[in-house]
Amino acid sequence: MGLEQRRTVVSNLRARLPEVVDIVLDTIAETVPAYQGLDAGRLREIRDFIAWVTVRVLDVWSEDSPLTDRDRDRLRAIGAAHAESGRSNAAILRAYRIAALTVTNLVWDDRDATHLDRTDLRAHTDVVLTAIDELSEAVLAGHSAALDRLTSDRHRALRNLFDDLLAGRHSSPAVLAGRCRELGVALPADPVLLVTEPTIGAPPAQLGIVDLLRDLGLPAAPVEHLATVREHRVVLLLPTHVRPALNAAVEARRWRGCLIGEHADTHTALAYRLATDALDSAPAHAFRARLVLDDGDAHAVQLLTTHPATDPDTVARTVLGPLAAPAQRHLLEGLAAYLAATSANAAAEHLHLHPQTLRYRLRRAVELTGRDPRDPWQRLTLDIACAVAAPFRGDPCPDGGQGSRSVRSK
Repeated sequence: MGLEQRRTVVSNLRARLPEVVDIVLDTIAETVPAYQGLDAGRLREIRDFIAWVTVRVLDVWSEDSPLTDRDRDRLRAIGAAHAESGRSNAAILRAYRIAALTVTNLVWDDRDATHLDRTDLRAHTDVVLTAIDELSEAVLAGHSAALDRLTSDRHRALRNLFDDLLAGRHSSPAVLAGRCRELGVALPADPVLLVTEPTIGAPPAQLGIVDLLRDLGLPAAPVEHLATVREHRVVLLLPTHVRPALNAAVEARRWRGCLIGEHADTHTALAYRLATDALDSAPAHAFRARLVLDDGDAHAVQLLTTHPATDPDTVARTVLGPLAAPAQRHLLEGLAAYLAATSANAAAEHLHLHPQTLRYRLRRAVELTGRDPRDPWQRLTLDIACAVAAPFRGDPCPDGGQGSRSVRSK
């Protein structure tokens, strides 16, 4: 019938563009597994892209304005980004076809579509097929160019991969595995994440990466490991077997840091935020006994700073370690009573134990947790963990009496 009728339909779809994007994204996710379970940042990027492409295709149809060189440049940039993210071309191009079909159905289901005729249908089909062809060619060209860049600079590519991991830009283990295969790198089976920074007067952390790797018994070439520098901090993803040597290696360089233990590769971004929040917010005396904080310290800092992601069970588990096991309940009770009392003797009296028995339990608690309650920060983390531990939650006194208040009042 003409451009005016097309503009009416397009205006209707523009008015409900957020809904249109939701429908397209839901349809893609139902059909293409690579688009399921995406993080919030990746979903936002995809939604923005769907909205832009939808509007451009509809404009081409309603205004008879073909894709411009600027449009093609943007598509090529998107194709390059897809290549560097490790996502398969097959999944990307299939998503484009599904999106095109979904938008086409929405056009012809519109309330004013009854005013369109065969000419409008033919024009719309031509525009959609042309757009799909332009998209496909741009994505394939961008993918090829990006792969050329990746293979010519593996060091930079590994650093970019690690930056994507830290930012949470990998949506699934399969996508991450594909990108690692392209780069010929194997991630540690049970990785630990170290975020470290120089203390006052220490040399810049990035200058000591090679020596640090050598001291840990790892190949000294940084290109063999995932390492990056963010502002004044160095971040490394390392195999778990180096964990016992990390404290001494970091302290020897007068650095300080936070080490987050074994975690899934797709949770590296969470581990990174946990470590950086701890370094940003932990008080100075938290580093007095040791210069490398651990998972328990980091989760305790989250609780103290009222972080919304704080989980009491995780705080108790990571601070107490083996002490949280049911078989160690008697040791946990002894530690909780000691922390609530003014002395070991008072705690022993409260539990009706001989003082030597209580002191033995305290020594075992220190061995199992790696935390000495004589240090102010470690005492605080132990006190917090005992307070939120499931057996004592709501009543830090294990015998069901008046709890820590009755002990402190003696």
